[in-house]
This record gives sequence, C-alpha cells and structure tokens, in this order.
Amino acid sequence: MKERSITPVPKLLTIMEELGENLKLARLRRRLTTDQVCERAGISRTTLWQIEKGAPNVTMGAYAQVLFVLGLEKDITKWGADDELGRRLQDANLETGKRGPKKK
Repeated sequence: MKERSITPVPKLLTIMEELGENLKLARLRRRLTTDQVCERAGISRTTLWQIEKGAPNVTMGAYAQVLFVLGLEKDITKWGADDELGRRLQDANLETGKRGPKKK
C-alpha cells in the first residue's frame, strides 16, 4: 500500500509551530526535562522534539499525551466548542414557517 503524506497549508504550519513552541515553554515553566516528559507520555525523544517543533506528521494522540503530562488536557475539549462560523451557517439554512394570510 502506498503511503500518503499530509501537505498542510502555510497558515496551518505557522499555527502548528506556535503550538509546539507553547508546549515547549509550558514544559520549561514546569521545569520538566525532555526525558521526564517522554517517559510520562510514553513517547520517544524524537517525537517530543517533533512536537515542540510543531511537526504536522506527529499523531494527535502524541500531542494529547504531552498535553496531559503538562496538565493542559482540558484545552483539547475547547477546540471545537465555540464554532461561530458553523453556527452562522446553520442559522442561515434554517427554514422559516409559512406566514398566515394578511389581515384586512
């Protein structure tokens, strides 16, 4: 089977890099070494290095494990919570009922 690769758009790459940097800063603020985070998350040092660089080819599960180790796992549930665009699109497609006859 041929392996497929993901080619993210540049804006997404920037967001991923920012996420990686934020995770690295969170680790440093907690004074955790890379070895400690890797052991607790069950990942390799290479994977943690890729996460902290914002690599898009790392599984979401690995990112979630690191978030959990850092105590930031509740942030995951907020990712799709405030879907303003989706709500607007939903509201635009709502059907209105037929009006009654005009009163004279």
